[in-house]
Amino acid sequence: MPKITILTIGDELLIGQVIDTNSAFMARELNLHGMEIFRKLTIADTLPEIIDNLKQALGHSDIVLMTGGLGPTKDDVTKKALATYFGVEMAFSEVTWERIEYFFQRLGRSTTPAHREQCYMPENALLLTNKMGTAPGMWMEQDDKIVVSMPGVPYEMEYLLTHEVIPRLRKRHKIRPIAHRTILTIGEGESRLAAQIEDLEDQLPAHLSLAYLPSLGQVRLRLTGRAGDAEQLQTDLQTYGDAFLERLQGFVFGEGTTTIEAEVGRLLLEKNLTLATAESCTGGYVAHRITSISGASAYFQGSIVAYDNKVKENLLGVSPTTLNDHGAVSEQTVIEMVAGALKALNVDVALAISGIAGPGGGSPEKPVGTIWLAVGNHKKTETFLLHGTKDREKNIQYASSRALGLLWNFLKDPKI
Repeated sequence: MPKITILTIGDELLIGQVIDTNSAFMARELNLHGMEIFRKLTIADTLPEIIDNLKQALGHSDIVLMTGGLGPTKDDVTKKALATYFGVEMAFSEVTWERIEYFFQRLGRSTTPAHREQCYMPENALLLTNKMGTAPGMWMEQDDKIVVSMPGVPYEMEYLLTHEVIPRLRKRHKIRPIAHRTILTIGEGESRLAAQIEDLEDQLPAHLSLAYLPSLGQVRLRLTGRAGDAEQLQTDLQTYGDAFLERLQGFVFGEGTTTIEAEVGRLLLEKNLTLATAESCTGGYVAHRITSISGASAYFQGSIVAYDNKVKENLLGVSPTTLNDHGAVSEQTVIEMVAGALKALNVDVALAISGIAGPGGGSPEKPVGTIWLAVGNHKKTETFLLHGTKDREKNIQYASSRALGLLWNFLKDPKI
């Protein structure tokens, strides 16, 4: 199995001005094709940095995949660094120049001297056709090592990786199958989940491994298999994955890349039910997640963001006595918010949230992170108390995930 290093180039990545999505895409796609990443590096746009890190990467890897620094401006020095490293001259690519001229003619614009300068490539580079932009990819080899340089523009890199680089790597190297099965859970932390399946995890054969990938309110369980026989690998993933599903069935809402909001939508459609939300501390974030799913208009009627107590009273019918005696952040208030949303928006099911997102506003009795959730229909209402952190953004995200989980559990009831 070849060792692969990803080398992303750009000062904008180092200072956080641009998020590096390229290395994530490359790692994911390569893994799907049975190739694993050994190391990821992000470096500055300078000749010495590129040369030094390329030398180090090739010292411990068989393949180096680079992105960035192939544009027409003076700060794009990747090609010069590659030519220097390999000890070759820069050669003009007539084919690339013709493609650039044609590209700009179609746009009704003229080329510049910088675009012509862009056509100089290391003379040992095999050029990879980039149908999404002007800069070609470059494939270079030395001493059984491979270096591939691709543009930093994500959609250009993605095209080259999938259409040029991966097919060539698969022909070059014998790839051992790698397969994954991802189980999605909500409503329980990773340590408690692990305790429930500890004996099953201990029984996994050597070619299977389990990873826990927690996020706010959710945990992904990724079962990974590496074996010589692809068919047997799929059989083992099915068998052992099903055992985990059976043990954790109360918390598993799906597999793969689905989301809790998508699964909530599926249940609402399946049961022909309509939904509304009444939100205070989350400010409509739950409604945003619900409506991020295409087709949500078939089941989602709307939301009342009742941030002020007067809105809770006037639009949701929450009793002033309830607010005075128990406070806006209370079980009694969210129960009444559910009832008010059911009536005001004429829906079958409603979800309500009220809490203290922070960082201020807490008290000894109700500290920051105290959040009440409720979900109900015209027959029953269920509530849940969350204890979050002092981080406002995390509290909002956490509350929205747990609220959608509470809703999902409510909708699973065959009587609903």
